Amino acid sequence: MSRIKVLPQYLMPKGAMTRLAGRIASKPRGGMTTSTIRRFVARYGVNMDEAAEPNLTAYTTFNDFFTRALKPGARPIAEAPLISPVDGAISQVGRIDGHQVFQAKGQTFTTTALVGGDAKLAAQFQDGLFANLYLSPKDYHRIHMPADGRLVRMVHVPGALFSVNPTTARGVPGLFARNERVVCVFENDTLGRFVLVLVGATIVGSMTTVWHGPVNRKG
Repeated sequence: MSRIKVLPQYLMPKGAMTRLAGRIASKPRGGMTTSTIRRFVARYGVNMDEAAEPNLTAYTTFNDFFTRALKPGARPIAEAPLISPVDGAISQVGRIDGHQVFQAKGQTFTTTALVGGDAKLAAQFQDGLFANLYLSPKDYHRIHMPADGRLVRMVHVPGALFSVNPTTARGVPGLFARNERVVCVFENDTLGRFVLVLVGATIVGSMTTVWHGPVNRKG
């Protein structure tokens, strides 16, 4: 059933839609921007009480709203060696089976495919641990470090822009190793090497890191 539901996504001009949405979302449009944000907040149940700026009219572009900051203390940091880097839901978590990562029932992908085909890098995580974290439209969309670390490598991997919601994860084989993504490799003194993979999606096809700046879909 999930595969049937995602069939239209194979036909959609996902790249063109995402580029258009990106251009619109980055432009100040006055009252139109505020109206769009209000409808988005109402539709997805965004909790603006926890936003550093709860006044919707203060956001000059939709992107400013989408990447809004939270109030100090809104997300207390746990005393743990590894924390969630995002304000999302855990869709899957567990041990990597050799090189196979579990995506959803009946769906897996390889670590080599996930990191863009670098088998040598992927081999370092054989039988390691993984977590797939899903950010819904209502969630806070900034990404934080899950642990202290030194960036040793960053790779932009071109790809598709399917949705990454649970239905699509069940219906599109190798989804997270298929979509466009940025692979960030870090070194931690205690944990060793770990990878943070930022996966793009329909409409969400660009991202900015503090160490690199914008990473945008091209073409």
